[in-house]
Amino acid sequence: NLGPSNWQEKAAGFSVMERRIQTILQTLNLADEFSGSTDFETMVDLESIRPAVERIEEDVKGTNDQLNAERKRLEQLESQLHQLEPIADVNVEVSGLRNSNFLHSVLGIIPAANVSRLETSLGRVPHVFFTLREDSQKPVVWLLGPRSNSDIIDRAAKSAYLNPLTVPEEFAGTPAEITAAIRKAIDASKQKIADLTSRLANLAGTHQKELHGLLWDVHVSRMLADAIVRFGQLRHTYVVVGWVPTADLQLLTQRLKQASPEILIETIPTERSGHHSNVPVALTTNRWLRPIQMLVTTYGRPSYGELDPTWLMAITFPLLYGAMFGDLGQGLVLLVLGLLIDRGVILKSMSSLGLLIAYCGASAAFFGLLYGSIFGFEGHLIEEYLHFHFEPVWLSPIEGENILTVLRVAIDAGIIILMLSFLIGMFNNIRAKDWPHLVFGHTGIVMFIFYIAFLALLGGFLGSTAIGPAIANAIAALPLPWTVIAIVFGLLVMFSGAFRNAMEGHRPVEGSGVGGCMMFFVQSFMDLFESVISLLSNTLSFVRVGAFAVAHGGLSLAIFSLAGEEPNLGFWITIILGNLFIIGFEGLIVGIQTMRLHYYEILGKFFHGGGMRFEPLTLTPRKEDV
Repeated sequence: NLGPSNWQEKAAGFSVMERRIQTILQTLNLADEFSGSTDFETMVDLESIRPAVERIEEDVKGTNDQLNAERKRLEQLESQLHQLEPIADVNVEVSGLRNSNFLHSVLGIIPAANVSRLETSLGRVPHVFFTLREDSQKPVVWLLGPRSNSDIIDRAAKSAYLNPLTVPEEFAGTPAEITAAIRKAIDASKQKIADLTSRLANLAGTHQKELHGLLWDVHVSRMLADAIVRFGQLRHTYVVVGWVPTADLQLLTQRLKQASPEILIETIPTERSGHHSNVPVALTTNRWLRPIQMLVTTYGRPSYGELDPTWLMAITFPLLYGAMFGDLGQGLVLLVLGLLIDRGVILKSMSSLGLLIAYCGASAAFFGLLYGSIFGFEGHLIEEYLHFHFEPVWLSPIEGENILTVLRVAIDAGIIILMLSFLIGMFNNIRAKDWPHLVFGHTGIVMFIFYIAFLALLGGFLGSTAIGPAIANAIAALPLPWTVIAIVFGLLVMFSGAFRNAMEGHRPVEGSGVGGCMMFFVQSFMDLFESVISLLSNTLSFVRVGAFAVAHGGLSLAIFSLAGEEPNLGFWITIILGNLFIIGFEGLIVGIQTMRLHYYEILGKFFHGGGMRFEPLTLTPRKEDV
């Protein structure tokens, strides 16, 4: 029975009342706690709660006004005391001439170098000049003259940079007597402020529960009124359209039927196929995956129907980080540091990254076991300085014969991850029923088979050399005509744009005539050339994983070179500082490289992003939005 304009007025009224309650809470140093039952039937009546708010507001306002006035008075008293303290030892009753009808006086501090200038400026004006306190830099002076010449005296004093001292009118006597009286007034003012502050604290305890209840009722009513303003409205009907997760649909239907038996509900399921740029996406709220999800949403929010890469990245990100930063001791330090950050014990501003640091630390500790490294100590250094035996479960990256092995394994791991990315990309196309991109897309079937053939040719070229990837060699060993396959699917990749356009019902080739065809062939050749370069660079980019594993061990050896061989105090201080440097600086660099691998080599193969955030009507703000 209320039109849009009336609901806007109600929403504005609730908003004003909410701000009034929040102002009272702020005055009482109470937090704005939005907590209450969400099982409500109707909005509160604004007029019914207004008397309670006005009663508390009047009670609090009177005490708060007195407190503010007393704080202002204390500030003035302290300022006056600060001005009079420099002349507290002057035994002259300076307040006697304050209300003189005939004399104008100026009391203040003047730079010693300007005294002669002041006397010169007043040479033709009757005056008396007293130096109340001698000082080589800033003496205290008292200047007297006829009131009829007050303007001239003030201008001369100002030009000589004389800083006047104000004597409070309510105090009389010498500066020492006035100073003592001001100190007593300051003590009395501080006591009064303490009493008023205590009275406000008592009021806070008395009204806290009632204020929080009022705030919740008004806040909920304001949120609902704001929502109703945005509802579509016919003559006798409201039309509400929105999105709801499938899991919550049954409960929502039950609640709506309870609210009104005459309500009409029409549910339109959303298919995952097709283009749904306007469909919001509700991501997982799992606390343990939240830091990984933050990395994903930094790159892009998954669109509706697109596979959320959070689970894949939850495995690959710590795995690649640990492989590049493999050290048992340093990894455990990162693990503990990450847990402390996550719990807000240290670096609260980085709490959202705490679990990510902990995951990377645990992975680094695991690879430290594989590499046989603990705080940079490896091999005989562990027995020599730490006095226990610790062998690598797999191999040590810094051993000469193992360096190429580590690089080769890194490339193999990259090939597996890239193949998985291709498969996920094809899965997304199948879910979306996007057949042209499934076959001829940049991560489609044609490109995937071309990549397999490319690996076979790469394996055949490198053969059994130390750098030859095992997966590429295994593919090359299959009895298939890889050269023919590479040529055929290379041509399909070259003309994939035309085939994709044809499947989508568009003209295969843009333009016409000889010029259009020539441009098409040039562009197609460049597409093939770019694809080959991209596949090669994507594959070889994972060499950095092994390279950083080797560099990590090399940096540790450099720290030992600086520390020397004698295990004295300087040796251990160098080792500790070196480990802190490695954990801080190299740990950050490895994190950046891990992000680069995911953003440029992995996610780009199947993840498009561009999704909308699912933002339902909420009665309380989310913690991550505060």
